[in-house]
Amino acid sequence: MFALAGCDGRSRAPKKADEPKYGFPAADRPVASIISSRWSTEEARDRLNEAETVMDRAGIKKGMTVADIGAGEGYYTVRLASRVGDDGRVLAEDIVPEVRDALATRVARERLDNVSVRLGLPADPRLPEASFDRVFMVHMYHEIASPYEFLWRMRPSLRPGGQVIVVDGDRPTQDHGTPAELLKCEFAAVGYVQVSLQRMPSAGGYLAIFEAQGERPEPQTIKACRNPATPTPKS
Repeated sequence: MFALAGCDGRSRAPKKADEPKYGFPAADRPVASIISSRWSTEEARDRLNEAETVMDRAGIKKGMTVADIGAGEGYYTVRLASRVGDDGRVLAEDIVPEVRDALATRVARERLDNVSVRLGLPADPRLPEASFDRVFMVHMYHEIASPYEFLWRMRPSLRPGGQVIVVDGDRPTQDHGTPAELLKCEFAAVGYVQVSLQRMPSAGGYLAIFEAQGERPEPQTIKACRNPATPTPKS
C-alpha cells in the first residue's frame, strides 16, 4: 500500500505496479514506496519561495476551487487556502487515515474554514464531478500504483478549462520522481494534453500542467506507456 503524500527524496526499494483492474492497463514502471508525509520542511520550502512560485505559475486566484491530492501534512493546503480566500475552496485529500486526521486537526486549529479534508483511495481520489479549477499533485505521482485508473477517475472532477498541476523530480520512479516524457505519455493515454512544462529546481524538479481534451477513453482502449528505463528487447 502506498500513500498519496509527499516524500523526502530518499530512495527505498520500489514496489511493482498492481495487476490491471477493471480493464485498465498496468503501469510499465516501478512504484516508489512512501517514506514520509512530507517532501521537505515547510521552512526550507518557504525559503525557496516554492509554494508561491508554483501557485503563481498555476494561476491560482481568489475564488478558485482547488484540490490538493496527497496533501500530507498540508504544506500546499494551507497556502492554497490563503491564496483562494474566503470565496474559494480547497479540498485536501490523502489515503492514509492517520495523515488525513492529522491534517484535519491542523485545519481546525488554524481555522481554515474554506478547507475540507477527505480520505481517498489508492486508485481513486474520490473527487466530486465538475468541481475544480485546479488539481494539485505535488511530489506524489510516482507513488500511484495504478496511474491510468487514477487519472481516469480524477478527470471528471475538472471544470471546463480546469487544469492538473504536477510537481515532481525528473528521475526514475524508483528514485522518487517521474521522467517528464513518461508523465506526459501517461496523461495523454487518458486524454489529457500537456499545456506547459517548466523546470523548477526550487521545487525539486519540474512543474507540468495538463488539461483534459476530448472524450474520456474507455478503460480497455488505454495503452500503457513504455518506461524509458526499461531495456528495449533485442530482436
